[in-house]
Amino acid sequence: MSKANLKVDTRLTSILGESYRSTEYALKELVDNSWDADAENVWITLPEPFTLDPIIIKDDGSGMTEKELRNEYLFIANSRTSRKGERTPSKNRQVKGKKGIGKFAGLTVGNLMTLTTIARGTKTTVSINKEEILKSKRDLEDVDLIITSETFDENIHGTEIKLTQLHQNFSFPNSERLKQILVLEFGRQNDFRVFVNGEQTDVENIPGSTLIEILNIPEVGEVKFKCTVSEKPIKHSGVAIRVDGKIIGRPESFGLEDNEEIPRKLTKHVYAEIEVNGLKDDVTADWGAIIENSTAFQKVQEIIKPKIEDQLKAEFYQQVNAQKARLAKKINLELSKLPEHRRKFAQTALDKVLKRFYESNEKADTIISVVLDAFEKDDYFEVLANIDDCMDSDISSFAEALSDFGILEMSLIARQAQSRNRFLDYFDRLTNNMEVQEKDVHKTLEHNLWVFGNNYSLMSSNETLKSIVKKYCDKEFQGDRANRRPDLLLSEGQNGKYLLIEFKRPSHTISRDDENQAEKYRDDLFQYLGKVPMEIIVAGGKVDNRIDKDFIGKGIQLLSFSKVISSARTQLTWLLKELTQPV
Repeated sequence: MSKANLKVDTRLTSILGESYRSTEYALKELVDNSWDADAENVWITLPEPFTLDPIIIKDDGSGMTEKELRNEYLFIANSRTSRKGERTPSKNRQVKGKKGIGKFAGLTVGNLMTLTTIARGTKTTVSINKEEILKSKRDLEDVDLIITSETFDENIHGTEIKLTQLHQNFSFPNSERLKQILVLEFGRQNDFRVFVNGEQTDVENIPGSTLIEILNIPEVGEVKFKCTVSEKPIKHSGVAIRVDGKIIGRPESFGLEDNEEIPRKLTKHVYAEIEVNGLKDDVTADWGAIIENSTAFQKVQEIIKPKIEDQLKAEFYQQVNAQKARLAKKINLELSKLPEHRRKFAQTALDKVLKRFYESNEKADTIISVVLDAFEKDDYFEVLANIDDCMDSDISSFAEALSDFGILEMSLIARQAQSRNRFLDYFDRLTNNMEVQEKDVHKTLEHNLWVFGNNYSLMSSNETLKSIVKKYCDKEFQGDRANRRPDLLLSEGQNGKYLLIEFKRPSHTISRDDENQAEKYRDDLFQYLGKVPMEIIVAGGKVDNRIDKDFIGKGIQLLSFSKVISSARTQLTWLLKELTQPV
């Protein structure tokens, strides 16, 4: 038996400077230490409340010698990573304890912490009393700690922390809450298991609806499936595949994102594991993934994926119905304002809206208002209904009804022109940002070709034209040329003419080289389309002022974004002026 003293780093004068939101989080800090010690198993024993039994945290990690205990463990706030690096020596784990203070987290739970550690044939024990430390917090190095050492079996290693004299002013650790914290932190690890009162932390410990099934799939064998749809989004969400006790790669969405009925946000609530040892031969050499064309894995997916979807939908529709109940009063009030013949269609639209926006009352309120407003203000519906009513009336009434259609058209065109002016304001702001890329401009203008002029407003692309552009670019721009891949849009008008637009970023100045290159793109695309009339627009931040427009190739326009916006504004200004002229 001998004495030891705490060693205090100058950055800390009290080990109580670290606070924990709950006793469960304090115990989790001690489990972090087991992780850093390369343990494979941690056993936590919580006594019955209101007893004098201790809390015990025991692991099979590397343990410490007496020298390590004195010079490292008792060195308060001495950074572990500064001494030994960011990774553990045996299992190459990312170190969790970095401040050198979490090892004393047990003192926030109990007044006396007794540590027994075994390493390399030596068993060492030290006890730390919180009250003694508090009395001497300005002179921690004067606190005497009794250390005992004895020889021990060299094949055994690990550390045990025993917490006694538990504090009555803190809530007693709740085993279920502790399991929830631990499974979210360590549940996806291959070589680290945590047991609380003899039960291993598992998917089932996460709050939410849990489904557990054991299936036998032909040519695969036994498959154990556990899935919890949590009450809230969680980190490490997704579906993990476990083969021979090891997690393969990272948890993934398992194709749930392809189901249009399930909002993307809901997949963040899924925490699932599929244990299937029958896939041992279908794992990549580094155990980082399942081989892509594995037919066995495809069978597992075919059977398990619908089960997760059904579980999600059950949880999902429950929330939708709750949301609908909360909003029923508002919906019924708004629906009552619509003509009866429109209510059925409006209700259908609202059901779709609620499925997408069930998580936010505020968002749902907004969308409901927009949807119902659209149904309420369907101007064409009323005018066309009036024309229908007048078809069998006298010619004068019929002509007047048709005239109303023209007046409505003029009104809507004026409204559209005003909206387009606002769009140009936003587009101007976008193209004045030098960080904007070609793809951003492409996305903005693909369905707004009217900005280039009224003769382009009815032109559009389609899947065939997009496929042609993709096939061409994939063929011509690969390998070393991949970074020179252009951003092209190919559109077709009703007159059979084509329009090829090359988008440049706002920071790019269009040059003669760009003009020549665009012509080559047109020539190359003829092999897919035949020799057809095709105009070219190259749109970018600026056009080189040395280019004489009289010598630009036939059917080619080199346009700066400022020129495009200016021309579009001029047309809209003229249109608004004409529409507001008195008749």
